[in-house]
Amino acid sequence: MLKRFFLVVHIFACVYASAQGTIKGKVTEADGKTPLDYATVRVMQKDSMILGTLTDLKGNFIFYPVPAGKYEVKIDYVGYHKILIKDIEIIGNEIKDFGVISMDLDTAEGKLLYSIVSRRGVIDVTQAVSIQVKGNRKNGSNSKKAINCPSFGYAPSYNDAKAEEYDRNPENRFIMAKNEPLSTFSIDVDAASYANVRRMINQGEKPPVDAVRVEEMINYFSYNYPAPTKEDPVKITTELGVCAWNTNHKLVRIGIKAREIPSENLPPSNFVFLIDVSGSMDSWNRLPLVKSSLKLLVNNLREKDRVAIVVYAGAAGQILPSTSGADKQKIIEVIDGLKAAGSTAGGEGIVLAYKVAQNNFITNGNNRVILCTDGDFNVGVSSQKELESLIEEKRKSGVYLTILGYGMGNYKDNKLQTLSQKGNGNHAYIDNLQEANRVLVHEFGGTLYTVAKDVKLQIEFNPAKVQAYRLIGYESRLLDKEDFNDDTKDAGEIGAGQSVTAFYEIIPVGVESNLIGSVDTLKYQKNQPPTAYTNSPDLLTVKLRYKQPNGNHSSKIEIPVLDNARENLSEDFRFAAAVALFGQLLKKSDFVSGAGYNTVIELAKPAVGKDEQGYRREFIRLVETAKGLE
Repeated sequence: MLKRFFLVVHIFACVYASAQGTIKGKVTEADGKTPLDYATVRVMQKDSMILGTLTDLKGNFIFYPVPAGKYEVKIDYVGYHKILIKDIEIIGNEIKDFGVISMDLDTAEGKLLYSIVSRRGVIDVTQAVSIQVKGNRKNGSNSKKAINCPSFGYAPSYNDAKAEEYDRNPENRFIMAKNEPLSTFSIDVDAASYANVRRMINQGEKPPVDAVRVEEMINYFSYNYPAPTKEDPVKITTELGVCAWNTNHKLVRIGIKAREIPSENLPPSNFVFLIDVSGSMDSWNRLPLVKSSLKLLVNNLREKDRVAIVVYAGAAGQILPSTSGADKQKIIEVIDGLKAAGSTAGGEGIVLAYKVAQNNFITNGNNRVILCTDGDFNVGVSSQKELESLIEEKRKSGVYLTILGYGMGNYKDNKLQTLSQKGNGNHAYIDNLQEANRVLVHEFGGTLYTVAKDVKLQIEFNPAKVQAYRLIGYESRLLDKEDFNDDTKDAGEIGAGQSVTAFYEIIPVGVESNLIGSVDTLKYQKNQPPTAYTNSPDLLTVKLRYKQPNGNHSSKIEIPVLDNARENLSEDFRFAAAVALFGQLLKKSDFVSGAGYNTVIELAKPAVGKDEQGYRREFIRLVETAKGLE
């Protein structure tokens, strides 16, 4: 880390041999006291980002060296008004210290009950106070003293390290319905890709194409699907409209809603925190953020819940036996004592964590390993295939898996995806404490309690009405058509209250398109005209299979979708379509060439709705930021 830091300083020194200044400050809530950690801070010049960082655990940020020139500083934090400080001029080796910069809640009516996370836990803020910038003073000192940022001494520049790893998943193509009328895939409720992509864009970087999983971007947001009312734990909802990026095509949205269970009614939990404490976690946005995240979860445990803690670096060990959730102080003291050093024996840690979970197994309870890591396995079991075999074996134990990914620059997304997809697991990326609060507190049941496992979808298209179709996203979740009825095939899990969304883009029969590939006329069979298929009014049929969390045999739900596209589409449909388009643009899709970021914004803005937690408005700001990176 120090070598990389000094390399960055050396490069700046070569380019700007003249004066180099410093810009710093502290970001807080409106009270001017409570720090806002992991707020995004950018130094701008002529609408282009020059430097970017996140505030540390005490709300501090610092930029050094800053070449002589005129700048603006932009500060963003979800749910709060942006702050823009203009006319900053660096002349000489001076320090621009803005002191305390307090942020006001972003609300349409001046107030909003918005849950945020402080160092004390979760608090409710109900009153907004006007934005204040205190200070804006010059300091003639040439001091380069570090602000609390444990690994670097200075808040890191985001173009430092590029050792992140992502699997390559080329986007789905259009398929002719008459040749392949069945489309089969496993559901995916993960949202790691959206949080990770958001982190990169807020840092002023375009995300790599392989980091973008469109389905995870769509499923980051909540949608108002009707909950199941019968014995099935899930319910299917569909909606059909015109495709926003190609009006000659149709867009069908398939939504799945899981049964909601109040937190107090959830069965007892047997958690094992599996924490990576290797040297790669020794960074301000890794182990310190892991510790803060897990303390949020601990604060919400009940007496009947239990927690054990396993850590791994060069080797693995248990540092806390299974302990009642009533003994919060004991659990938190162990978490607070964690320090990072050494190599990464992740495979050994996984084996031990599952063993501990099985030793404390609660029949008809919620048995789960919660793995916190950057995914950098380098000792023992570490390859994709080795990890896949290990986790496939461990999932037979009845213990579920939740993976929380941390860090930047060295983040191994590909390995964490392998673990989550093969191990009855889910995967979230935690880039700040607010995201931890969303995943582990606000969506506790969905993240940590499964109501249906091995959930698969199979869509049968009516070739009399559908010329070709394309599944948007889910490239890593595709299944063979025979897998749908095969109960031995693993598929996705869905948690209490969670929703899942999938989009198909459809080319109707009779619409000419250059997006469909052509093949020679078949020699041994004749092409059937559309009238030879059926006179059914159905456009398609949705079939879903699931198993009970402790079951081995699947049940099936089946509903038809009529060919009756609506003009007055729901807000949820339009917003989800905007997110789908944004993901495809970031992925450099071959199928959205007629649309751009302005189309995304035009779709999303009228579809924000109530947006009580501010995530949809944050999305629009994210699109605007991405547009500025073009």
